[in-house]
Amino acid sequence: MNTLWQEEEFEQICSRESLTEKAAEIEKTISVKEHERERYDFDPTMFYGNRFWNRRADGIVIDKNCRTLYILEFKRSSDRNEDFLRVKEHEANEQHKSIIEALKAAAPEWTLEQMNFVAGRRGAVEEDDFYNKLERLNVQAGKKDKIVAAHMQRICEAHDTVMRSYYLQILGRLGLMRRRRWTTLENKCMCK
Repeated sequence: MNTLWQEEEFEQICSRESLTEKAAEIEKTISVKEHERERYDFDPTMFYGNRFWNRRADGIVIDKNCRTLYILEFKRSSDRNEDFLRVKEHEANEQHKSIIEALKAAAPEWTLEQMNFVAGRRGAVEEDDFYNKLERLNVQAGKKDKIVAAHMQRICEAHDTVMRSYYLQILGRLGLMRRRRWTTLENKCMCK
């Protein structure tokens, strides 16, 4: 949140002090995890505010005309189970619950909404869900297909990187010698 606050025009939504105050109240309702215990023990009074400002949303969209703020989160998930979308949606909503609640408390005249874009590790994307979210963000019709295609391209590139790394680790120097003959997965992905 700290980086987003500095880069975006959040001051027009609410003051930093007001948001910090509201966020600390909400963060106190979230249990301190084991890996956070040392920081909490060091300074309990500053811990909750700091934890809030260290939270990271993947992106934001500010619609000044409609006074709407969208928190964007992109998730990858195993897509073996049919309910992978629901599971990751819930996880992302919990992850940013304090951000949404603090902003709602500090800026009640603004509408806040979180949008989660979920892709499966094997490349699955719920197209209807993806297109509906782009529609809610008022993305022009002609750009939606390009955005989905670019998203799928990035998924293919990530798979290619993982597969290359795996084979290099397994095959070692032999893998390095064969590397020149490999074709990339990203060149084989087609988005229509």
